[in-house]
Amino acid sequence: MNNIFVYCEITEDKVIADVSLELLSKGRKLASELNVKLEAVVIGTDLKDVEAQIFPYGVDVVHVADDKNLFPYTTLPHSAIVLEIFKHEKPEIAIFGATSIGRDLAPRIASALRCGLTADCTSLEFGDHFENKTQTEYKNLLYQIRPAFGGNIIATIINPETRPQMATVREGVMKKEILDAKYKGKVKKVNTAAILKDEHFVVQIIERHMEASKINIKNSQVIIAGGYGVGSKENFKLLYDLADVLGAQVGASRAAVDAGYSEHERQIGQTGVTVRPKLYIACGISGAVQHRAGMDQSAQIISINTDLNAPINHIADFTIIGSITDVIPKMIKYYKANSK
Repeated sequence: MNNIFVYCEITEDKVIADVSLELLSKGRKLASELNVKLEAVVIGTDLKDVEAQIFPYGVDVVHVADDKNLFPYTTLPHSAIVLEIFKHEKPEIAIFGATSIGRDLAPRIASALRCGLTADCTSLEFGDHFENKTQTEYKNLLYQIRPAFGGNIIATIINPETRPQMATVREGVMKKEILDAKYKGKVKKVNTAAILKDEHFVVQIIERHMEASKINIKNSQVIIAGGYGVGSKENFKLLYDLADVLGAQVGASRAAVDAGYSEHERQIGQTGVTVRPKLYIACGISGAVQHRAGMDQSAQIISINTDLNAPINHIADFTIIGSITDVIPKMIKYYKANSK
C-alpha cells in the first residue's frame, strides 16, 4: 500500500491555503490509520522554506515544484507536474480542496490516470466492502462521504478497483490541527524543466485584478444567520444589529439569499460556505439538511424560530420560540445591560 497525498494550494502571499492545512490534518489521521506516510505537493514560484508551513501538520514528504512560470495557477503546467508525481509515486489516496483550483485540477488528474473521483466530500473515513457478485472483500477502502440528490441523502462512495482513490473536500468541514511544531519531514525538489514544455503554456495571463473580499464569515467565531423565516430584507437588519453588539458576522440560508434578503457571499450550507463557529444563532431558519451540512459542526447552536418542530431545533443546544422582531431586540437589550 502506498502513501496519502494532499495537493496544497498557495495564496497570493505565498501562504498555504487554509483548506489545504485542513486536509493535511485529516490526511495525517488517515495515514496513521493505514500506517503509511503523508505526502504533500506544492507548486508555485519563490517557494523558499514553504515546507516550514507544512511539516507541523505531520507531513513526512513535501514535493516542491518551484518555477517562475508556476504562479498564478494555470491548468496545463500544474496538471503536468501533479500527473508526473503521481505516476512516479503511485499514491493510494489523493485529496484536493473543493476550490476553483481543486475542481479544475483533480478531474484532469483522475481522467489521465483513469481512476475515480468524488467531488465535494464532507467526510472521509476507512471501511471495508464485500462485493457479493465477485465474492471479493476489499479492506481499508476510503469512504468518500458527501450529500447527494440535492442534499436529501448522504452518499458513501468507494473506489475499489483503481488507484489512487481521489476526492475533493469542501473547505471548512475538516478541523485544522497542528500535530507537532517541531515535526520534520523530507523535501523532494521536482525537476520542472524535465516536465514542462512549451505546449503547457499556450494559455498566458495577460493581466490580473485582485479585490479582497469584504465578507469573511468562514473564520468568524460568532455567526448570526437568517433564513426565509426572517420575513424581509428590512427584518434582516435586526441580525446586523445583534451582530454589531456581539462582534459577529451575519450569514444566510439559501432560501434567504434566493429571496433577496442577503448577499450570496453570506450563504451557508451545501451550496454556500461551511462554518464551524463557537456560537451559531439561527434566526428563522427551518434547518433543511442542505443548510445543516454547512453549520452542524458549530460548537453551540441557538435557534430562534416560531415553529417548535423546525428541524433546526433538533440539533440546537438552545431553542427560543418566538418572532425575531420580539426576541432579538430583547437579546440586544439584556446583553448591553449585563455585559461589561
